[in-house]
Order: sequence, then structure tokens, then C-alpha cells
Amino acid sequence: MKDELKELVKEFPKTPGVYLMKNDKDKVIYVGKAKNLRARVRSYFNNLADHSLKTKYLVNQIANIQYLLTKTEVEAFLLEASLIKKYRPRYNIRLKDDKTYPYIRCSLSDEFPRFYLVRRVKQDGSVYFGPYTSGWAVRGTIRFLNRTFKIRDCNDVFMKSRKRPCMTYQIGRCTAPCVDYVNKEEYGKDIKAALTFLKGKEKQVVKDLTEQMKSAANEERFEVAAKIRDSIEVLKRILEKQTVVNPNAEKDQDVVAYYGDERGVLIETLHIRSGRVIGNRPHFISKLDPDSDSEEVKDWLTSFLNQYYEDNMIPDEIILPVDLGGDIIHLLKAVFNERQGKEPKINMATGELGKKLLDMAYANAKSHFQDQVSKHENRLKGLDEIQQKLHLPEIPLRIECFDISNFQGSQSVASQVVFEEGLPKKEDYRRYKIKTVEGPNDFASMKEVLERRFKHTEYDDPQLVVIDGGKGQLKMAIEVLKELGRTEIPVVGLAKARTQGSFQEQDVKQSKERFFLPGRQNPVTFANNSEALAILVGIRDEAHRFAITFHRKLRDDVSLASVLDDITGLGEKRKQRLLKKFESVEGIRSASVEEIASLPTFNRVLAERILLHLDEST
Repeated sequence: MKDELKELVKEFPKTPGVYLMKNDKDKVIYVGKAKNLRARVRSYFNNLADHSLKTKYLVNQIANIQYLLTKTEVEAFLLEASLIKKYRPRYNIRLKDDKTYPYIRCSLSDEFPRFYLVRRVKQDGSVYFGPYTSGWAVRGTIRFLNRTFKIRDCNDVFMKSRKRPCMTYQIGRCTAPCVDYVNKEEYGKDIKAALTFLKGKEKQVVKDLTEQMKSAANEERFEVAAKIRDSIEVLKRILEKQTVVNPNAEKDQDVVAYYGDERGVLIETLHIRSGRVIGNRPHFISKLDPDSDSEEVKDWLTSFLNQYYEDNMIPDEIILPVDLGGDIIHLLKAVFNERQGKEPKINMATGELGKKLLDMAYANAKSHFQDQVSKHENRLKGLDEIQQKLHLPEIPLRIECFDISNFQGSQSVASQVVFEEGLPKKEDYRRYKIKTVEGPNDFASMKEVLERRFKHTEYDDPQLVVIDGGKGQLKMAIEVLKELGRTEIPVVGLAKARTQGSFQEQDVKQSKERFFLPGRQNPVTFANNSEALAILVGIRDEAHRFAITFHRKLRDDVSLASVLDDITGLGEKRKQRLLKKFESVEGIRSASVEEIASLPTFNRVLAERILLHLDEST
């Protein structure tokens, strides 16, 4: 096979591009970029003894290599990051915690701008602030800005449909631009003050508000003065809680540090905006030893930066613990400029302040590494116990659990939940509508779901399949795997703990969770406080939750559609918009005429007709 691959690589072009290495199941296991595709890919097969252990494992699994040409090396960098996110290859450095961070967006291109919580930074004429540590913190900040600076919080459609000011204006928290109670220039001053606050110039905002408070008091507008005084107090409390590292700084900085050993590496990013630390984020990459001679820091750190700044805001300066070299820095700047039209400074930490910031990031990296390793090792011990007690041929790094849900025999659905290394892998979750079974038949439904799942050979095989149920469900799963020729996949049935005795009795006993194995009469049990039990019960409960949530959604869709069937002027698309916005019939009933009328293609007459129909149907 290796000789065939070498011959294949000889035909590769000597131009920039991205290469995709696949295993014998046609699954992408590695994505790489290259300035010269032929030379880069050929290097994997030359002097194999000198490669790292990980590269040797990779080469041994390659069954095919494909490539995608790009015009430049910069385009190859951009494409590589998106393909890693798409395929999540096993042998790439990839961010497992790659959920996007929350940002505050100010829509300056609007006539009357407002603040939003967003998780994507775009080149749309808006101003972005962040990233922040939690969506809850961002929502709280936006509420504070809206109340303090009287910024509108309604959406554009709702604002355009207003004929009179809403309750927010009545309680003094908005200046009602929707009905022209404030002009663009005056509203712009409020936006400017809010932006000044977000840029870290809180003291200037406090000074301006203090002058406004005194002016209002002198004019005997005491209610206005009191509200401004309350805003000032809130601002001062916020100032007291902030960590200030450089009060005179105005630029945005990210500081990157790492700490690790043979168990893995933790990369810490510290976000500093206008001299104030607004958050940090750790990323743990297992089995990557930063001190190993076979692992080039430049390679994996560059890959991390390329992926990390695909969706996150690029700051004015990125401070690094190592020198990546002029060529790589130049290339990264070009990539960042292509993404967000911005070329940051990329430097090693220099000077007293730079080293202080790096030390802070390093201390966080070390602390978070210890936490991650401790949790990771506990999970591995749990997986090892699962392997031993269930007599599995290998440690179950990937576990899949299936559950069936139905309600009075209608709308049968199933869920597939995946845990990798003891943690949920939500991008691999699947939902199934049962197609071939009529009525409540969990056995036949499970058969259909397993057949559909294991016909997809492009997915990684699990080292363990957990079936929610006892011996009957287990028997069905074994038969399906036998029909599919996949008897090598271990399967276990998980039956829930049973309660013995009634609650009126004093001695109510709870049995243990029972795990049924093929060919074994008596079930296997685990200690109540074991990590192994926590993993297995956790995946069962997650599968149950995922199935119930899907089933409830389908029932609500049908229920809502049936209740709204007889309303004149309400077609399928409008029903879908109602469901998406209000989620349930009760949600629509509690909505106002204005809220319904503000939806696309709706109007006030239709909104009143909908609410009247729902009132009559109760």
C-alpha cells in the first residue's frame, strides 16, 4: 500500500493546496496545508524512522490521499482551518472546546444602533467587543448599557411597526427612537457614551454622568438626577471588580501561554482590552508533549492560532511565549487580514509589562492543566474499569448509546448520543424518526435505528454500544449487529435501578443499575461512587434527554399546526415562523398583538385574528 501511495504522490502538483489523508473506511484522519503539495506529502514517506510516534501511526493508517488546490499559501491556511473543523480528523491538533465565544456587537450601520450578543465576528460595519467568558455576562452587560444609556432593545422589525412608544420608554429606559421622540444626533450621543464605557474609559463616563446629574439637580429634575446617580453607583461597582494591568493602554491584546508534559498540553489565551483583563480560555490537547523533540512547537502553536482566530476577534496584538519566525508570522498576518481585514502585531513577550502578562497567562495555564489532567485521568480510570468489568477487547474511548421514545404509540423517535474519552461529543449526536414501524414497538424501532447507524461506515466505530433497556433490547441489538456483519462491536444493555417497597413503607430499597452482557445470565453492577458508573449512567441519561426533547418538539409542532389550521391567512410558512418565535401555543397566547405583527409577512389584522382564535379555542 505504501508503494502505491508513493506512486500516487508523484503525480501531485508542486503548487499550494490542502491534502486530506483517509483511512480504509474513507474517513479523513488528517488535514494538512502545503506551499508545495508534492514535496510536503512525499516527506511523510521518506525516512519514516525519524518521524514522531504519532506520524508513524498516521502513515500506517493512510489508505488514500486527496488534495485541493489553492491559489496561494494564505488560501491553503484558510481552507485547512475550515476543513479541520468540518472533518475533525483524529491526528490533527484540534480544539475540542471550539464553541464560539460571546461578543457584544454594536450595529453602527443602523440609523439607530443597538447592542447584540453574537458568536461570530464579521466585516459588516459593526463594532465588536470581547470575547467574554459567558453569554450570561454579556447579556447582563447589554442590559446595563441599555438601561444606563437608554439604548433601544427591540429588533428592527418591531421598531418599524411601532405607532406609539412601548413600556420601556414609559419606565424611563429608552428614548423611543421608534416614534421619533429622539433624533439621530441625540441618540448617537448615548451610543457614543456606551461605546466609551466598553472601550475601557469608564472614568470618563462617570465624569460625564456626574455633570449630567448635577445639571439635572440644578434644574430640579430630581427623578432624572436620581436615576443618573444609580447608574454612576453601578459603574463604580463594576470598576472595583475589574483587573487592571495597564490603565493607560488603549489597544486590544491576547496573550498566549502553554504548560504541559507527556500527558498533554494546555494552551491558555488571556484577553486584555484597553488594559483590562476581560476573560481567559483554556484549551487542553491530550497526548501532545510540548517538551518532546519530535513535536515542533512552531507547528502545533501555528495550527492552534490558525483555528482559534477563524471565528474569534483578532486583537491589535498577540503576545506569544516563543518566536514563530518571520515567515510564519508574515503568513499568519496575511491570513488574519484575509479574514477580518486586520494585521495584528505578533510578538514574543518583551519588556516588563509583556513578561508580566505572559507570567499571568502561564500561571493560569499551569493551574488549568492540573485540573484538566486530574479530571482526564479519573475518566480514563473509569473507562479502564468499564473495559475490565464488561470484558471489552479494548478501552472504550468512544461509547454510543441509543434510546427510543414514543407517546401513546405515536411519533416514535430515537436518539444516538456519543461520548469520547468519557465526555459528550455533541457534534456526533443523531436524531432519528422511526420510519418502518407502526405503533409502540421498541424492539423493532431499535432494529431500524441500529441498521441505519451502522450502514454509515464513514463514522468511527465505537468500542462499546450501550442500549437503554434490559435483556430484550440487548437481544435485538445483537441480532442487528449479526445481520450487518458487525459482531466485533461490543454491546451492553443498561436496565434502570428498581425501587422495592412503597413510599408509605419505612424501608424503601433502591437496587443498583444493571448491565446485561451477551451470553451472561446475571447482570454486572458497579460501585455507586465509581467514575465508570458515572460515565455509563451519564450517557444513558443524556440519550434519554435527547430523545425526549426531540419527541416533545415533534409533538408541539403537530399540536401547534392543528390548533392554527382554521385561521384564514395563516399558511404553513407563517405557522413555522410562529413556532420558531414563540415555541408553543401558550407562548403565542401570551404574546402581544405588536409582537406577532412584527414577524415577517404578518400584520396587525392577522395578529388580532390569531389571538382571537386562540382565545375562543380555550
